[in-house]
Amino acid sequence: MDTGTMSGAEPVLAYDGDCGFCQAAIDRIGRLAGPRMSALPWQALPEQLTTPHLARLDREVLIFQDGMVRAGGAEALARYTGSSPARRYRLVAAAVSFPGVRFCARRVYSLVARNRHRLRIGPAICSVAHS
Repeated sequence: MDTGTMSGAEPVLAYDGDCGFCQAAIDRIGRLAGPRMSALPWQALPEQLTTPHLARLDREVLIFQDGMVRAGGAEALARYTGSSPARRYRLVAAAVSFPGVRFCARRVYSLVARNRHRLRIGPAICSVAHS
């Protein structure tokens, strides 16, 4: 994938590389599910791609493809996990598309994302500034 232009057809999950919790979560999914989709800190992506989406990137993971946002939050995480070659992870990810599950997944994702700076998981505490 060419991160200079992000014009390729391959999707990439963008997460907060300054957040220890976020890094640990992506690393864990990577170890367990072995997703085929790339995951990169949004800080490593081209500014022209990320600048219009900084408010969202501060609160949720995003999937970029062809220079556009294709999914965010719980849906993006489900798509990332669903790119696994392992059937069980694809099934779990597909379950997020069911209306009741989707609603719950969004609520849980939002709750965790708002409180990630309080979670002592990963190599460092989340550097997201909260007032």
